[in-house]
Amino acid sequence: MSDASIEPPHPTGAWVAARRRAFRDAVAAFNATRPVLILGHHDADGLSSAAILFRALERSGQHARVRLLGRGENAWSPEMASELRAQDIGGLILADLGTRAEPPLAGMATVLLDHHVPTGVPEAALLVSGHGLRPTPTTSLLAWWCAGAVAEVDDLLWLAALGIIGDMEEASGFHELAAARERWSITALRRAVSLINAPRRASAGDAAPALALLLKADGPKAVLSGEYPETAVLQASKAEVQEALAEGRRVAPHIRGEVALIPLHSACQIHPLIAQQWKGRLKDKVVIAANTGYRPGWVHFAARSGQDTDLIGFLRRHRPDGADPMNYGNGHPQASGGALPPSAWNRFLAGLGFGADLEVPA
Repeated sequence: MSDASIEPPHPTGAWVAARRRAFRDAVAAFNATRPVLILGHHDADGLSSAAILFRALERSGQHARVRLLGRGENAWSPEMASELRAQDIGGLILADLGTRAEPPLAGMATVLLDHHVPTGVPEAALLVSGHGLRPTPTTSLLAWWCAGAVAEVDDLLWLAALGIIGDMEEASGFHELAAARERWSITALRRAVSLINAPRRASAGDAAPALALLLKADGPKAVLSGEYPETAVLQASKAEVQEALAEGRRVAPHIRGEVALIPLHSACQIHPLIAQQWKGRLKDKVVIAANTGYRPGWVHFAARSGQDTDLIGFLRRHRPDGADPMNYGNGHPQASGGALPPSAWNRFLAGLGFGADLEVPA
């Protein structure tokens, strides 16, 4: 069952109510004798979405587990399909991982919550998508809305706020964020987002401590307080990322035409942060921060633009041979990127007008 009907310009109360009913019915169709598996992205939006869904399902009496996807992993890969087939689960929920025309595991009752540009609309699963709405609800907000159909989740609004701030900063226009700001303090929410995002950006790339913290904290101040051991782990990750970021900020951009390229080599995921920072200084350019040290054998890159450039369209027009659609040009029109093997990356660079001096050894 798809969510492909014509969307209103903004998520009205009726729109939310309809998605809640669909989510409630989809969860009711899961095999209640087996746990629900939640697959989630490892950023603040994905982590908070997974925490909301897990806590709501557990409150409803349905056992759940969470599996975070990290570097180089894709929910639709053959490896993930094998992993899912080996598990005894009664239903599958994907949060903040994109969409495809087919579910990750054929025959498994599946729900997808997402706000990115869809690359396919599944017919054999429920898709609750925020794409096309103005403003666009983050996956965490979609999760909070839907979770309210199976359990009381008013006290979990702070988790939705973390996802909103993490993906949209604070200019979202959602009254839910305004309510969370008043109830939990915007300063605490901002600081919690920074801390929760740190582990996946650190060299180890392990967001499990961040998830563990979100599953037991009762608000952003508890995340920050140090009463749980995971906070110290997150603080250490943040310090490592800050050091790498300081080094990355010293790299000057190479400019060809409409593109500004910032070459990086760091085991930390600093390329989106560097691209975001240069976006404000090079407002007439497509800023691409490329990191050759993030994952061996790959060039990971983040694209940002200070104008209204459709980055997904831009990357589509410049797609090099060898680009895997699962790892290239997805995300948002104003925040995209991907990962390419060195040979494809070098073709990508050449197509943008850059010379051999910036090529990456294959």
